[in-house]
Amino acid sequence: MIVRSILNAKSSNDVTTTVADLTVGDAAKLLNEKRIGALLVVEGGNNIIGILSERDIVRGMALHGTKVETLKVRDLMTSSVLVCSPEDSLDKLMGIMTNNRIRHLPVVDQGKLAGMITIGDVVKSRLEETTMQVDQLREYVAGR
Repeated sequence: MIVRSILNAKSSNDVTTTVADLTVGDAAKLLNEKRIGALLVVEGGNNIIGILSERDIVRGMALHGTKVETLKVRDLMTSSVLVCSPEDSLDKLMGIMTNNRIRHLPVVDQGKLAGMITIGDVVKSRLEETTMQVDQLREYVAGR
């Protein structure tokens, strides 16, 4: 299976973005409101300059205490954002996410943001794939 298949199966490929000058407190409210775990930080439209995850905010709290709310997204965001393409395999994504200990991968298609793949999307896809294989094996063994 490839990333494009996962994107096509998602109900929406909208990616919630923010700007680097937003306060972390407002970014946290946006994460909560949208019920998501990360915000892509962009400038000039779709130019990805970072990602702010719940983990980044927790690390910021450990370092800055309650002052973290007033910091800017740029102060806590991860600047080196790994991305994937619609043609990447699920196995490749699992390797990237596992080796880099990340849960969100923006999908970039020909230089444009095409969506976001989460670890939840990968697990769901893998479970569906495995269930389908088990069903096929059962039918084969039953002689249908």
